[in-house]
Order: sequence, then structure tokens, then C-alpha cells
Amino acid sequence: MNDVPDSVPSHPGLADGPVYLDYNATTPVDPRVAAAMLPHLTDFFGNPSSSHPYAQAPRRALDEARAQVADLIGARAGEVVFTSSGSEADLLALRGAVLASGRPRPHVITQATEHPAVLETCRALERLHGARVTLLPVDRDGLVEPAALAAAFTEDTVLVSVMAANNETGALQPVAELATLAHERGALFHCDAAQAAGKIPLDVQGLGVDLLTLVGHKMYAPKGAAALFVGEGVALEPVVYGGGQERGLRAGTENVALAVALGTAARIAAAELADGTPARIAALRGALHQRLTAALPGRVHLNGPEKNRLPNTLNVSVDGVLGHELLAAARQIAASTGSACHSGTHTPSPVLAAMGLDPARALGALRLSLGRWTRAEDIEAAASALIRAALSSGTRAQP
Repeated sequence: MNDVPDSVPSHPGLADGPVYLDYNATTPVDPRVAAAMLPHLTDFFGNPSSSHPYAQAPRRALDEARAQVADLIGARAGEVVFTSSGSEADLLALRGAVLASGRPRPHVITQATEHPAVLETCRALERLHGARVTLLPVDRDGLVEPAALAAAFTEDTVLVSVMAANNETGALQPVAELATLAHERGALFHCDAAQAAGKIPLDVQGLGVDLLTLVGHKMYAPKGAAALFVGEGVALEPVVYGGGQERGLRAGTENVALAVALGTAARIAAAELADGTPARIAALRGALHQRLTAALPGRVHLNGPEKNRLPNTLNVSVDGVLGHELLAAARQIAASTGSACHSGTHTPSPVLAAMGLDPARALGALRLSLGRWTRAEDIEAAASALIRAALSSGTRAQP
């Protein structure tokens, strides 16, 4: 089913546009992934749960895709539940664990820089199900202190949810240590690994997590493909009720094409982790950072940890320049800022604010995230564009 080339030299969607440095927002669909899923949009249309011959190819493809996703994270195939998005996977993990706990006032612990999919689910659990939620602070690098988690447990704590890698800064949380603390207190541990999967090695056994979220469009599969690792013996309330698909946790006839896409993306990601691709990308990221700091001495500040972060992520603030204005002036690149725009007013990123960055520095932040098709010439072009824009700007960043 996945008889596609082992490598692809370029991506047609990136040929004529600006340098793409927003891989943490979404990735282009790898042509090998698109080729693998196409037959399941045309020829292999059967329902994998049916008993006739038309179901055989879809059922085999679904099983293979589940095994490929499991292989990427060191899980068993039966522990992978396909979902439609990372947000849905997070919902299944958090809501599922809380409702299955049987506690009248279950307690959940998470942290301040989590993705809104986790934070908003926690707020809904408070509002709709009487849950209590503790939000742990982070340090200047955006990391949770294990001692803070240890102090937050109560006798009603049923779940701890801490992401593997932050989507804005790339900061890598001490997941294994935090998961150990959770298990010592009898709580489950969920990890949103949407940004980490495929970029760094992940092993659910080594990490000690009970639940882990993966997202296809962060690893070169289409949007709408995601999965939740659910460890053997972990009880969850279903997120969708019905015919019993996906271990009874998410009913509905499976989208085999998207499952195949996610499985193929996981297979390619595993090969890249083994062949040194993360080191190549980290070297390019370092070259970009070095070019900026050399050309703008004293003005470029790294946001987040220097070493303990994703190999592809560079979050920097440039003194004297608002991030959104810098990107507007550097039209040769596509990237993200550290602010959100509401009715024409820019506000600092909640992630950078939680890290204690002052508003001017947060408003000056850029997130430059590299990926599979980033090349040295792209880094040179991006650096030159940003340097020109920064040197020509007279704007002072104001809160």
C-alpha cells in the first residue's frame, strides 16, 4: 500500500513563494504521503469493518498505519487511537481520564504554557464537570520545575498534562521526571507531543506516559489526521459514542486515507530521526541565529532555553522592532510573531508572558521554525531579509 519513493528532493508548494519558516504552524504535505493516501480516496473505498472483499485492503491499510504510528513512539499498535486533530486527542485524554476516574471532584494539574487545546479543555472540565485545575508556573526558559509539580498533588489528583515541546519556543519539558512524580501519587500522565513527534525521538515506555498526542499536519501529513496513544489498561470515557471503532473510544467509520497518511508520515519521520536529519536542521537554525546576532549586535535575544529545545525552533526578539512590523517589512519570509492581533491591537503571547518576558520583548518576538525542505540558501535569504528590515526600521517596540 505504501509503495512510494524513499526520498523527495523538493516540494512543489514551496517553489515560488517566500522562504517558509513556519513549520511549527503547519507543514507541507509530503508528496510521498499524498501518494500513499491517494488509492484510499479512489480504489480502496470499502468500510474496514465490513465482512466482504472490499473491506480487506482498507482493513490491512488501517492496521499497517496503526503499526507505523506505534513504531514512531515505541508503542504497541493496539495502543494507537486515530482522531481528527490534536485538539480532539487532547480532549479524549483529559475529559476521558477525568470522567472515567469516578471522583466527585477530580483534580487535574497542567502548566501555564500548554496549548489552548489543553487549557480550554481544563476550563471546560471545571465549568461542566466540577473538576479542580492547578496551573503550574514556568521559569524564565518556560520549563516546569518538578518540585512545583510535587507540591501540587492532592488526594484527588487524577491526571497531569504537560506537553513535550512548546510550540512557540521549542522548550522541552522534563517529561520522564514529571511522569514519575505523577505515578508515585497514583495519577495518570498525558503528554501533548504535537510539536515533538518526528522532530526528536519519543519512546512512551522510556518517558513513562499513559497518554500521548500526535498530530499529522505537524509532521508532513494532511490536516485532520492525528492520534492518541492510550496505554494498555488506561480507562477513558469515549469522546464519540457509537459503533465501537478505535477501541470504543472514538466511534465512526475510520478515515482510512488519513490514517494511511499519518502512518506514512510516521514511517518517514522515523527514518529521518535515524539518518541525522534533526542535526542538519539544528545546524541551519544555529546558522540563522548566528547571522542575526552578528549583524545586529546586542539587539537579538533568545527566548527559551538555548540547548533544551527542539532542533528546528528559533524564537528571538529584536530590540527596537515590533515583531509583526519586522515580518511585514521582510516579505521574503513566512514566519510567526510572539503576539496576537485583536481588533488591530497587538498583545504579547501568553507563553512569553508566562515566562516573565516584559511586554516590549514579547511584542518583538519572532518564531522562526525550520523543516524538511529548509536549505542553506533559504537561511541566507531569510537572514538577509530580516537584517535589512531591522536595520531600516525606526520603530520602538512598545507594550
